[in-house]
Amino acid sequence: MRPRRLKNEINVVPYIDVMLVLLVIFMVTAPMMNTASIDVPSAGKTKQAPMDAIYLNIDADKAFSLTENGKTGGQLSETEAFERIADAMDKNAEQPVLINADKNLKYEVVVHTMDALRKQNVKNVSLLVQTTGK
Repeated sequence: MRPRRLKNEINVVPYIDVMLVLLVIFMVTAPMMNTASIDVPSAGKTKQAPMDAIYLNIDADKAFSLTENGKTGGQLSETEAFERIADAMDKNAEQPVLINADKNLKYEVVVHTMDALRKQNVKNVSLLVQTTGK
């Protein structure tokens, strides 16, 4: 009688079965997953800015100023700028306000400014962009 010999081989069949089951699961669930899509507006297709708009200018160092009727005023604090915009809104509630922010300014500052204007019941707030010329 011969003694039994040990096999030094790995049985890969169970691993292949598990891999195929996982492949089927991923193939079934992949079309159901929602991917996030952000529709960023193109600066090349912007409309002409309204002539009667108030421009809220924010420099890279967070300095505020206002441009009304083509005349740019001096540097203002944030509260002074919002008070002057509120006074203008009392005269004409539909007057647009355009935020002219430096491109190196943090996004958080622009969002905070838009939120503060919305809290003061400014109905028409927009961002001013440069056209690319395309």
